[in-house]
Amino acid sequence: MYEDILVPTDGSEGTMQAIEHALELAGAESTVHVLSVVDQRVYLAAGGDQQDAVIQSLRDDAVQAVERCAEKCEGKASSTTAVRDGVPHRVILDYADEHDIDVVVMGTHGRTGRDKLTSLGSVTERVIENAKRPVLVVHID
Repeated sequence: MYEDILVPTDGSEGTMQAIEHALELAGAESTVHVLSVVDQRVYLAAGGDQQDAVIQSLRDDAVQAVERCAEKCEGKASSTTAVRDGVPHRVILDYADEHDIDVVVMGTHGRTGRDKLTSLGSVTERVIENAKRPVLVVHID
């Protein structure tokens, strides 16, 4: 069993599949860390007069995403939530280092080509390439 498990969430249904796998790895003493990253590239691209509204909307979505995952953990493992701003893969890796995470559990859609480019590349792929710890990748339907 792993003591500290990190599940990054973007609020998608696929994250719920990843949280299920994380809970299978969790023991009675485990903590599931649920992290959502407000992607600064998105709000920095917004026009100056719209930027505050975009930031607030992204933060609201991030808070809902971590709360939803934390609810899924209730009765199965303890959880802690965090919302941070930044470039997603960098924030995930920094959080994992700061909290001495044992394993990162995240989903992937398996996008390629144009789909991958429009989503600014694969966050999961970048985490895998740069992680100093195990990463469990859950293929999302």
